[in-house]
Amino acid sequence: MAPRSVQWPPYVRVAPWLLTAGGLVWNALDPTDYWGDPMLAAASVLAGALLALRDTVAVGVANVLGILLLSTQDGTIGTVAGFLELGNTVFAALLGVGVNRVVARHGRRLARVRSVAEAAQRAVLPEPPARVGRLSVAACYRAAQDEALIGGDAYALQVTPYGVRGLIADVRGKGLHAVGAVSVLLGAFREDSHRLPDLAALADALEDSLLRESERMSEELRLEGFITALLVEFPPGEETVRTLDCGHPGPYLLSPYPEGGVEPPVRRLDAADPGLPLGMGGLGVARPVPESRPFPAGCTLLLVTDGVTEARDAAGEFYEPALGLAPLGPFARPGEVLDALVADVERWTGGPRDDDMAVLAITRRVEAGPEPGWEAEAGPEPEPGTGAPTGG
Repeated sequence: MAPRSVQWPPYVRVAPWLLTAGGLVWNALDPTDYWGDPMLAAASVLAGALLALRDTVAVGVANVLGILLLSTQDGTIGTVAGFLELGNTVFAALLGVGVNRVVARHGRRLARVRSVAEAAQRAVLPEPPARVGRLSVAACYRAAQDEALIGGDAYALQVTPYGVRGLIADVRGKGLHAVGAVSVLLGAFREDSHRLPDLAALADALEDSLLRESERMSEELRLEGFITALLVEFPPGEETVRTLDCGHPGPYLLSPYPEGGVEPPVRRLDAADPGLPLGMGGLGVARPVPESRPFPAGCTLLLVTDGVTEARDAAGEFYEPALGLAPLGPFARPGEVLDALVADVERWTGGPRDDDMAVLAITRRVEAGPEPGWEAEAGPEPEPGTGAPTGG
């Protein structure tokens, strides 16, 4: 596999050829000292590092043929000086090819690592169903680093006897410890959400699972590890949503633009009594009571991690989804919300973010007739450009 030169700006492909032309012209103007040789060597190495093998060989051949032509013109061909000059040029060309092969080998290794990471991402953080009853769903994951595909942010959606339940969470820390905590958390959520009728009891069960897992960790990780989480529940037959905040940023409610409405189109639903993050139950603070809020048809509930709310602009100001999304609506589907949010956060930061970003958007569709059953419908509803978790 050749180096992926398409990732570089267009001028990179021309740079080695400009160095080749400059070096040959300089040598032609000063045939005694051949001061252009460093430019020719730089052209071969640069081509090997940035371009495909075919282009690297072409640059090396052009350098060698150019030196042969100049040596013929100035009469040094066949002399010791001529052989040394030609030998240096051939060595630089071979060095460029060697650099190209090393870069290609590392590229193949990176591609294999990325394929394993993508498989792990799909296993640990699978894509939720696009439609559940009258709910349309879209989710996305954006890593802070382009080459990182998995991390400590998580989301999940589960159909249960008590309605559709959702989770979004952010594990403190990064690396394999965070990925392991996410795996334990999501596994416990899928299991316990089916058997526990109350969100507070579900949060306690999640904490118990995490505490059992932490017994195998070092003391430092046990003392400092915790997970902020937000649990949501959509009871069947009701246009409401129940929420339980465990130290996580509150969800955002996106409403249709009513004529003469008094509510803002996007508002944050902060908890009246935010609870402690999961993993801090040893402090003895009681779990708060879940809150019930209206969630009528046409509205979207947006769940985010602090990779969104703590994204900073050049002046150090935090991003506020309620202000950023309000002028971009209204949104017909949850995928449109995610597309708009991701683009607006990237515009706000103007560059790489400091933290991973996970987003889950859930819309109650406007439909007439009896409410469908609470089963995931076959065939995901197409969403524009979102739904699958990615690193770029």
